[in-house]
Amino acid sequence: MSTEAVTEPALGQSWWRRVPLLLAAPTAVFAQLRDESEEATEARQEPVTAIAGLAGVAGVLGTPVARHLLNDSSMSVALIPVWAFIGGVVYAIAVCWIGGGLLSRASRRLGGHGSWRRSRHVLALACLPLAVSLFTLWPVRIAVYGQDLFRTGGDDYGRGDRIFGAVFIGFLVWSGVLLVIGVRAVHGWTWARALGAVALAAAFPALIVLATSL
Repeated sequence: MSTEAVTEPALGQSWWRRVPLLLAAPTAVFAQLRDESEEATEARQEPVTAIAGLAGVAGVLGTPVARHLLNDSSMSVALIPVWAFIGGVVYAIAVCWIGGGLLSRASRRLGGHGSWRRSRHVLALACLPLAVSLFTLWPVRIAVYGQDLFRTGGDDYGRGDRIFGAVFIGFLVWSGVLLVIGVRAVHGWTWARALGAVALAAAFPALIVLATSL
């Protein structure tokens, strides 16, 4: 058996073992992204894709659209998981590719190096808390409110719903913090410089959201 045949699966397994460490010791994990060799990039592709996809599903469940799905008579409860999966995949692709491109350009504006692909991987791995919410927050929230969570006029309102909403925002903030840590780790920057790159990357999407909400 060749050395390459042994090495490639071993590298992939090592990245799966690193995933939980993103929640406890993220700097060391993100620092591994400095290796942009083809072998290292391929080894982390599966966990990166899985995290991005799961985070995408959690993300679309947190949108206002999800809260009105069952208002449409053509939508059934059985179709909600299908909608969440397809929407989550599309959401993940859009965020990783567009967001990764914005992050890459912002980093370069501040003197950083590294590929667009590495920026996408930093962004995807930083979404791990959002992916975790799919198995922690959302099962509880759906168990409490059931179908009412996906239609207007149900019991999903009041203090309880606001608490669930605040917890979801907490997961989003956690992902944002991980993104700053990731940018700092891969570039070896100060906190201020890493935060500046993330803020610069987020400025354009924020302006679009602001413009559409006015």
